[in-house]
Amino acid sequence: MIGDFDYIAVMSTRTTSTRLGLQIPNFTYPDTDQSTLFEKVSDIAVTADTSGFDTLFVMDHFFQLPLLGTPDLEMFDAYTLLGALAARTSTIRLATLVTGVTYRNPALLAKSVTTLDVISRGRAMLGIGAAWFELEHEALGVRFPPVSERFERLEDALQICKAMFTNKQSTVVGKHHSITDAWNSPQPVQAGGPPIMVGGQGEKKTLRLAAEYADELNTNPSLDQLLHKLEVLQGHLDAVGRDRSTIAVSCLSSIVMAPTHAEAEAKLGGLLRARGVADPSTILDDPAARAAFLPRMLTGDPDEVTGQVHDLMATGIDGIVVNMPADGHDLASVELVGRTLGAAIS
Repeated sequence: MIGDFDYIAVMSTRTTSTRLGLQIPNFTYPDTDQSTLFEKVSDIAVTADTSGFDTLFVMDHFFQLPLLGTPDLEMFDAYTLLGALAARTSTIRLATLVTGVTYRNPALLAKSVTTLDVISRGRAMLGIGAAWFELEHEALGVRFPPVSERFERLEDALQICKAMFTNKQSTVVGKHHSITDAWNSPQPVQAGGPPIMVGGQGEKKTLRLAAEYADELNTNPSLDQLLHKLEVLQGHLDAVGRDRSTIAVSCLSSIVMAPTHAEAEAKLGGLLRARGVADPSTILDDPAARAAFLPRMLTGDPDEVTGQVHDLMATGIDGIVVNMPADGHDLASVELVGRTLGAAIS
């Protein structure tokens, strides 16, 4: 319970949402060692800041994820990294996609995000979800509760973070986490605190919590599932008496783009080979296989990608977040994607 705090009244005044985001999920780059790694990430962030992206997301994991590489590959602590990037960037918002609720005490998480908001002069956003990567938990000695408990903890965290973002001193009683007269000073720069984004696509719990507490939902289903997810979200919004216009919905996709179609296909082929596909043509030349292996990927030259973005936006989403698995370290490619997608959704 949070006393007189009214979530819906506060969120109905919020207008900030992701229109075009860049996610950095990978910190292993060619010709880059640990002495130059942060400078490379900083260069990517600055390029994103000046080429059309409005939000920069980093992974909040401690090991690399299975689909992207092996656990021994480079991975930064997210909030230390975001604080450093706040000093290098000017206008782009800064967030995780997303923080697993099991990784941090919710009150300390609220303090970290508040600190990021102050450092960045009002550019922080909290991205949060129910957590899933069990290997990290086992290796680091972090308890990995059953899924039902993780969602209970997520609701506690949403209540605690929202209270601390909007009150200098808060008391919240949750199922697993509570705070008593907890101070949060300095308060965030943003009026109402940093926006809260819930990440995931579970229809019974994730979308319900987003409808009740979040300023933004980020989800990553295939294009043909997006309309259904929006319908489910609308049902949850109706249940709590909330208007759809008060919550943004963004979609996470991967993108492989180049100035020409042939160059984009070559990049995509290299990505598939890196992921163990001996003959990429067996996927690239077969529309059914391509759709199955690459269900959420934007590919092609700028005109082709623009058409795909228009199809995505036509579903009724409010924004797109992309990662660049083939060439996210290449600054020219980051700039091309930012300028192309920025024009496509303007």
